[in-house]
Amino acid sequence: MTRLANEQRAAATEATLSSKLGADSFGGAWLNEDASKLMVATTDAAESAAIEEQGAQPVVVKRTLAELEGIVQKIDQAPEPARSGAALWYVDVTANNVSVQAPTVEAAQALADAAGVDKEAVSASATAEQPKPFIDIIGGAAYYIGSSRCSVGFSVTRGSTPGFVTAGHCGRAGARTSQPTGTFQGSSFPGNDYAWVAAPGNTPQPLVRGSGGSSVTVRGSSQASVGSSICRSGSTTGWRCGTIQQHNASVTYPQGTVGGLTRTSACAEPGDSGGSFISGNQAQGVTSGGSGNCRVGGTTYHQPVNEILSTYGLTLRTG
Repeated sequence: MTRLANEQRAAATEATLSSKLGADSFGGAWLNEDASKLMVATTDAAESAAIEEQGAQPVVVKRTLAELEGIVQKIDQAPEPARSGAALWYVDVTANNVSVQAPTVEAAQALADAAGVDKEAVSASATAEQPKPFIDIIGGAAYYIGSSRCSVGFSVTRGSTPGFVTAGHCGRAGARTSQPTGTFQGSSFPGNDYAWVAAPGNTPQPLVRGSGGSSVTVRGSSQASVGSSICRSGSTTGWRCGTIQQHNASVTYPQGTVGGLTRTSACAEPGDSGGSFISGNQAQGVTSGGSGNCRVGGTTYHQPVNEILSTYGLTLRTG
């Protein structure tokens, strides 16, 4: 079985076991290094047989995913001075803790202290990452907001109105776009980083630009598991791929904190903001920001697409 087939099966298995085990014991899931096995964490060893029945490998842990996500939410609500001193924080399902990263370990620990969370559930570490939104003022073949450029995420409709989703930091509600011509109908940043643009008169296609002039047809928007391969498409660096490292990461940009992002090893650069993240043929999200670049490598975060669709009542265009 190919890696992509394994990843698609893993996503379905993760959804099944998450529902079956429930919030009281499900500790998250991830693919092993070669994507041959889905690892499923549980706080109840008695659930191991049920996990194995689904072809996954059980891992008994101390904390549930719900508990860890609760810690992330508390950190999201910590006082601004403490949050601005940290780069990012997220649930690390593979370690069964919450990773808090800042320029110094002391700053990371200070954020955990300010949030009043269980220190044993937090891993504080230093990072060189300095996340920032991927937007610039250089012209390019994408869509424009005045003299700024961003990238289209995915084609959507609301009722009979066509348009696309993109990053919230690319424009405020009411802002006009060109190529294609449209108007931001809704936008949220910081806190979130998503927006949708109505573009009447244009034809929304269920496609993402791939490598070498090819296109990838979007078939749906099932969330891929941690460890899955993922690719992103943007107007600056084109088609770049990596793996999903964590879901539900919170990142502090200069403009404020954005929560609920997915962290990946796919690189991006200014102008790629708002562009597509896709795993196989499943839409995953729109490019938010990151650190590094595509010359030396980097880390990029995306806003999950399903949240955008739900928030604005949009329908993803699929083929």
